Amino acid sequence: MNVPQLDALTALQLDNQLCFKLYAASRAVTRAYKPMLDQLGLTYPQYLVMLVLWEWQGAAPEQPTVKALGERLLLDSGTLTPLLKRLQQLGLVLRQRATRDEREVHLALTAAGLALRAQVLPLKTQLLCASGVNLDELDELRSRIGDLLDRLMALP
Repeated sequence: MNVPQLDALTALQLDNQLCFKLYAASRAVTRAYKPMLDQLGLTYPQYLVMLVLWEWQGAAPEQPTVKALGERLLLDSGTLTPLLKRLQQLGLVLRQRATRDEREVHLALTAAGLALRAQVLPLKTQLLCASGVNLDELDELRSRIGDLLDRLMALP
């Protein structure tokens, strides 16, 4: 692997840290989404949960469980449980314990949860248009970050 060499001072500058750029970009994206999500009554993590549940409407895993959701979102059940409880209180998600194993919690969208999806696309399109970003560049960036994530997840 060919890694460019930086002098010690340059290597430790904040602006030269990929981790910082990813962190700052993530916070900026979340902040940009906030007005749209406020209109939907969701937080960003709740929105991510809804994205997966909408995705599962077309191709659900064999067991649409909290565990499967956690694997998809790279989150543990301790983080997901309060999110899912709140989405259930909002009338968007159903949680039901499996009869054969009470530790397993199955997930489904309510009619209101399904209907919310129709409100998202226009708001997301409006957000992208307002930002003036190039969609081809975004696709390339998403792909490259996805490759980086795959490599990092494969580390021991």
